[in-house]
Amino acid sequence: MAGTPTRSSSKITRIGILTGGGDCPGLNAVIRALTKTAIYKHGLLVFGIEDGFLGLVENRVCDLTSLHVSGILTRGGTILGTNNRCDPARYYTGDDEHGNPIFTDVTDRCLGTLDSHGLDALIVIGGDGSISCAAPFVEAGFNCIAVPKTIDNDVVGTDITFGFLTAAATATDALDRLHSTAMSHHRVMVCEVMGRNAGWIALHAGVASGSDVILIPEIPYDVDRICQFVQSRMHRSRGFSIIACAEGARPVGGEQVVAHFDPTSPQAVRLGGVSQCIASEIQTRTGIESRTTVLGYIQRSGTPVADDRVLATQFGYHAIELLMSGARDRMVVMRDGGLGDVDIRFAIDKQRLVPDDDPLVAAARAVKTCFGD
Repeated sequence: MAGTPTRSSSKITRIGILTGGGDCPGLNAVIRALTKTAIYKHGLLVFGIEDGFLGLVENRVCDLTSLHVSGILTRGGTILGTNNRCDPARYYTGDDEHGNPIFTDVTDRCLGTLDSHGLDALIVIGGDGSISCAAPFVEAGFNCIAVPKTIDNDVVGTDITFGFLTAAATATDALDRLHSTAMSHHRVMVCEVMGRNAGWIALHAGVASGSDVILIPEIPYDVDRICQFVQSRMHRSRGFSIIACAEGARPVGGEQVVAHFDPTSPQAVRLGGVSQCIASEIQTRTGIESRTTVLGYIQRSGTPVADDRVLATQFGYHAIELLMSGARDRMVVMRDGGLGDVDIRFAIDKQRLVPDDDPLVAAARAVKTCFGD
């Protein structure tokens, strides 16, 4: 059955939209662009799936009209709701008698929901996890168009994802504000930002704020090297240091700091706490008073910046144009400043990491930013 369309692709009249994974600024802007382009330009009927793939599992589908998406361009979050725990191919249904989680493949139930509403295609707005969740639908022959979303900017195939620019701006603002406290008290301030395996937020916010140390997952750090660097700043009468640290940063030969483990979640390992470890090590080894700030979900929240609104609108428009041109199973991308698309499967089980030769890393090193190596 894989690869065999379940309905004709020659005539698209009814489409579904879902937002999966973590929320991020710009989701509503994409929903607005998708819905209005579909209705005004192509006369389509548009339906929203509530709370990501969970809405397909539980058959929670609603109408989306131009009125529903009016005035949402500047709003954070998603009017459809989202869920980062539901993978239809591995759906948690409870525990066995030994307390072990039980998972069931409910892909057929989701396909049944799509069929019951007469949908011809599904627009999946999400990161690599949500796009991976769409793979079984593609294999079953149901047309899915993906719009890449994540504040981590780590989806392979596109130069940028919407939500990243707002998250980086939020982190930059926080780091800017920490400067005054660090300077007044002659402290080391460690600010922990999101970024499990990809350090784009820490890198961009660190450079934008003039952070003295930037720690990212791709470049393992040496605590001794960091301590030497912050001590040298104290001796040069700088009197303080700012450290931008990704949650997935790890020491040379060491592991990432795990906050907790949830076996029922598709992303079972939850990171957090590396900033406290680093601050504690610095204070113990150097005697310099060190403090931490963990931004957490603040980076995913709030009004999207102008560039994210523009990018989200472009992505939403291009997704509908791709669909109506007869494209199947594609992901919208931005490459070299222009819109394009790649096979939706191209982004599955991959992550776009900061390369060793990234120009921004080189620029930061040139102005004497320390990466802990």
